[in-house]
Amino acid sequence: MIPNDFTVAMASWDNEEDRAACTAVREAVFTVEQNVSRADELDSFDATARHVLARDLTGNPVGTGRLTTDRKIGRMAVLKDWRGKHVGEAMLNLLIEQARALNYPDVELHAQTQAVPFYVRFGFAPFGDEFVECDIKHFNMRRALVPMEAPLRAPPPPRPQRRSVNVESREQAAAESLLLIEAARRELCIYSRDLDPALFESDAALEALKRLGVSGRGVSIRIIVQEPRIVIARGHRLIPLSQRLPSVFTLRTPMEDNDLQYPSAFLLNDTSGYYFRVLGTRFEGEAVNYSPGRHAQLQQYFNQVWERSEPSEELRQLNL
Repeated sequence: MIPNDFTVAMASWDNEEDRAACTAVREAVFTVEQNVSRADELDSFDATARHVLARDLTGNPVGTGRLTTDRKIGRMAVLKDWRGKHVGEAMLNLLIEQARALNYPDVELHAQTQAVPFYVRFGFAPFGDEFVECDIKHFNMRRALVPMEAPLRAPPPPRPQRRSVNVESREQAAAESLLLIEAARRELCIYSRDLDPALFESDAALEALKRLGVSGRGVSIRIIVQEPRIVIARGHRLIPLSQRLPSVFTLRTPMEDNDLQYPSAFLLNDTSGYYFRVLGTRFEGEAVNYSPGRHAQLQQYFNQVWERSEPSEELRQLNL
């Protein structure tokens, strides 16, 4: 059974509260209970050691221990009322995990003779003769550690087979736009004069945009609209969806004449796909599912215009 009446976590000796909590437990166990002098109990290893601290559910410290840079576990102390409640086991396990994470080949400790059976259960073996430290009998103990396996890295996704389509009709334009929206993982960018109702107002396109918008945190659909008044006058169906998902959709309008007069239009997703039209008033153009080079060029231009653009007054009135 996993204990649920205390917590165990790493503590920082540089943190005054953590240091005071560790010191209080050690003083109660070693100085008061076992008559170890405070001068012998505190040493220079504390400043560089990794400390572990157990607390009860009200935050009071009940146990502590440390792992020093010379690969030794020590200062294991549990308040008297908390012994036999698995506090020491939890702290020792965490210190061993820390040693493995540091790729230590082994760890050692000085076990008080009466505590040797406890450490044997955790794979430690005594070596050498019994010795006396601070008037208490001890044994040296050591445990070899199996190095932690490096996390497996997922192989990169296979490069998609490039597909390029010369779009010549409204139907093709709508179909290719939908494919690009559906292929997006987290981001879409749209540069358009009037949000192209034929491309972004169909039931299929709106449903695909909605699925992307609610797919998880971090989704971003950025739209540059050159003529927001036309969008509003037509009652574009994307506007209500944008209002329902304000953290996903962001719409801006260019402020500079060159950006307002930009004749082309394009759609970008975050899988290096794009649909580019030389004339934004026509559907003829090129749709490519994967073209990192050209996609990067269009993305760079979009980002530059985006930084120069602002939410339009018309869209502000709609709380976009």
